[in-house]
Amino acid sequence: MANQKKKQNKKQPKKHFKTYKLRIDATKQLGLDIVKENKKTIPIFIPHFGCKNECVFCNQRRISGQQKPVYPEDVKVQIDDVLNKYKQDEKEIEVAFFGGSFTGIDTKLQIEYLEVVKEYLDKGLINSIRISTRPDYIDQNILNILKEYKVKIIELGVQSMDEEVLKNSKRGHTVEDVKRASKLIKENGFILGHQLMCGLPGSTYEKEQYSIEQSLALNPDIMRIYPVYVLEDSELYDMNKKKKYRPLELEDALNRATIMYKKCIEKGVNVIRVGLQTTEEISQKNTKLIGPVCDNYRERILSRIMLEIIEEKLDKKKLDYKIDKNKEKNKITILKLIVPSNQVNYAVGNNKCNKKYLEEKDVCYIKVVQKNKT
Repeated sequence: MANQKKKQNKKQPKKHFKTYKLRIDATKQLGLDIVKENKKTIPIFIPHFGCKNECVFCNQRRISGQQKPVYPEDVKVQIDDVLNKYKQDEKEIEVAFFGGSFTGIDTKLQIEYLEVVKEYLDKGLINSIRISTRPDYIDQNILNILKEYKVKIIELGVQSMDEEVLKNSKRGHTVEDVKRASKLIKENGFILGHQLMCGLPGSTYEKEQYSIEQSLALNPDIMRIYPVYVLEDSELYDMNKKKKYRPLELEDALNRATIMYKKCIEKGVNVIRVGLQTTEEISQKNTKLIGPVCDNYRERILSRIMLEIIEEKLDKKKLDYKIDKNKEKNKITILKLIVPSNQVNYAVGNNKCNKKYLEEKDVCYIKVVQKNKT
């Protein structure tokens, strides 16, 4: 029996390995060279408190996971709770008001919120304050108050720079409001953030590319990109039910968000989030959630960009790494991609999608290895 196995092994032809090396460092194209926000955020969700408008896509209580309103006395409890859990390190700590339009809240209540947080600022326990609001809820008087209480970052819910899309989404503000508010915020020395969405009612690929270009022309410092999800108890949910709105497929949402992300990187704008924050309700695990739901938009977008870079490099190098399986059954080509350690995951791709794609397309084995530090 042993002799039979030896004879069978001798009959098997020897496999020949041919290895090509390709070094790639996509730090710039992936936006990894843009200074990231090295800070810990204490989020304070104030759903709908300042919003006198009801956009078709909105249900802040589901988005934030916050069902109860938060009052100034609750803010102190939340900050203390988080600070007690944080270990002392070199990261900055910010308090961020999310969920509603902060500057749409009654001015007296705004000041009450800010006075609570300012105590922590004055004691050096936190470093900065961030708020999010609507473009039409910004004027010089409001900015004077925010300056007095040392607010550092103001994010505007721009969503689109197309008037028709804003109207269809019942945003209640105009493109001109966005331009005016952005200019005022920059002139007053705040860090400006823009939030844009893809897949809004009446929006198209072209309109979204126009929107990101027009947004970037206003020189925001940071950007958030949100594909539209259809949330229960929102008008968009009813529109979808009546077939008056159709959400994007995941592939389409990824394509649109990738282009928007790349345009931001080209302009040196830090994209601080792609896709909604994952919660119990806002998650792929929630089968009732409608739309291009994805818990790892950024990873998948960076994987796509990395694949484009790999293919471009292969075309330029004109490597003869492809083989004909039928004619050369015993030849194995190995394409070894050498990338920095923080890019290995993107080179391999989400669920090894890049590796599988290249192996299937080019009939070779892909091996991704970490670049040695010099």
